[in-house]
Amino acid sequence: MKLKNLFLILLLGLSFCKNPEKKLPEVNSDFKKVLDAHGDWVKWINSKGLSFTLFHETNMTRENQFFNLQSRKGLVDSENFQIGFDGKNVWISPNREAFSGRSVRFYHNLYFYFFNIPYILTDPGVKVEKIENRTLNGQSYETFRASFDSGTGDSPDDQYFLLINPDTNRLEWLIYRVTFFDPENKSFNALKYEDYRDAGGLVFPRILTGYILDGDSTSNIRYQVSFGDVVLQEEEFDEEMFQMPHENAVIAD
Repeated sequence: MKLKNLFLILLLGLSFCKNPEKKLPEVNSDFKKVLDAHGDWVKWINSKGLSFTLFHETNMTRENQFFNLQSRKGLVDSENFQIGFDGKNVWISPNREAFSGRSVRFYHNLYFYFFNIPYILTDPGVKVEKIENRTLNGQSYETFRASFDSGTGDSPDDQYFLLINPDTNRLEWLIYRVTFFDPENKSFNALKYEDYRDAGGLVFPRILTGYILDGDSTSNIRYQVSFGDVVLQEEEFDEEMFQMPHENAVIAD
């Protein structure tokens, strides 16, 4: 009798120790085809951490970026600064002057978000729907619109239009509107996704190029970034790496 009870306890303990896969989000069949074209997107859902290296091609600077995917705590490690998000506050080290951008909070997860589309559009509070085709630079693209529920992220009024390559079913262009600085902003920009590379069963763009959007055409290049050393992992990064240093760091907006 005692052996039987011990066996049941061991089975129960094993069931609690097992790390079950997360429940998949509900996505419509059209968007699922896009996700499937980008690889084993279920791996994104079940992964706990992501790291990658970002190169700014315009000024040849480099950043290493680290994120816990469930909490979205993050760290951007550059030669001249560190930017972190501890789950509540965005901070910068050694001081605000080390970052020349307009907003540290806006920047801290900017490329993380762009880089992880379309996977990140499976987040709660995001709606993706297929709309009529859109023409860009004379090419017609199957198009999806992503919108956000109120209270989702810092800028729920942002709008994204995903233009899908007709041959690969992968994202080729992102047309987007930023409302972080001005909720009434109506202007759109274009971001081209190029040179997809496999990273453990998922594909990510190696190059993102930002363009000015003029009607249904792109004009001048605004910026270009490239990516490498992409690693998805089953375990989270240590929480301590996202905490603000006790010295030479400030909370930033």
